[in-house]
This record gives sequence, C-alpha cells and structure tokens, in this order.
Amino acid sequence: MVPAYFSLGSNVGDRAEHLSEGVRLVAQGEAYRVSSVYETKPVGGVEQDDFWNLVLEVTTAATPRELLERCRVAESARQRTRTVHFGPRTLDVDILFVGDVVSDDPELTIPHPRLYERRFVLAPLRELAPDLVSEDQLARSAGLVVEIGTLETLR
Repeated sequence: MVPAYFSLGSNVGDRAEHLSEGVRLVAQGEAYRVSSVYETKPVGGVEQDDFWNLVLEVTTAATPRELLERCRVAESARQRTRTVHFGPRTLDVDILFVGDVVSDDPELTIPHPRLYERRFVLAPLRELAPDLVSEDQLARSAGLVVEIGTLETLR
C-alpha cells in the first residue's frame, strides 16, 4: 500500500457535486483524505469561470495504470468533454504522485510534469503532505488561490 495523490478541479455546474463524486470514484472505497477546497483562476488563457480545486490522497495497492483508469472513469461519469484545450471542465483529475513511482510514459507521466508550477495544486498538496512541497516551492508557484472551505461545508 502506497499513498497516491490526485488533483481534482471543476468549474462547470455543481462544482461541489462534481468534486465529491470524483473523490468517491477515484478512491473506490480505499482509505483517503481530502484537502480543503481552493478557488482559483483558470490557467491557459481561455475565458471561463473560476475553478474549485482540491487534492485527494488515497492509500492504495492499485497500479498507476489502474489509477489512471479510475481518473478516466470519474471524468466520464461527470460528462467531461475535451473540446477546448484548457477549457471549462465538469471534472478534471490528474495523478500527481503514486508512492515513489517515476514514469515517463507519454500517456502517464509521474510525478505530474507541471505540478510544481501551479499553486492550485501545491497549496492543497502541502496541506495534506507538507513533506512533498516546501515553502520555497509554494512561493515560486504561479496563481492566486483562496481556501473557501471543505467539500462538506460547500454542499
């Protein structure tokens, strides 16, 4: 069993519901913890609503490929469409870390290649795993994030 970390975000429809269902579908009954929810400005230049982001930690024996499939199932269950690159999303799920696994596979890069650039990933990740994100890394990351509550308080 190893800890696996995922970034979840939503900026379409009932964001709390999309995130809650994403957590449920990715965790699949395994032990998990969820960060606070952070509101963030979109990245990528496409005009759209703000995101709600969180990080999910799952203690798992699943392989990285099995975890990737969980992410895809969760996005599909929430009717995620991929029509505009960096566009609006009902649910976006990215794998950040899976134990100490390193993968350069084009379909599954672990650790996530841009995680240390994005404050909307680092702030909630630091909340759950401060040993994975230093103060300096958080300070150098881009973007404004505002902690707005938990999934329970936002529903």
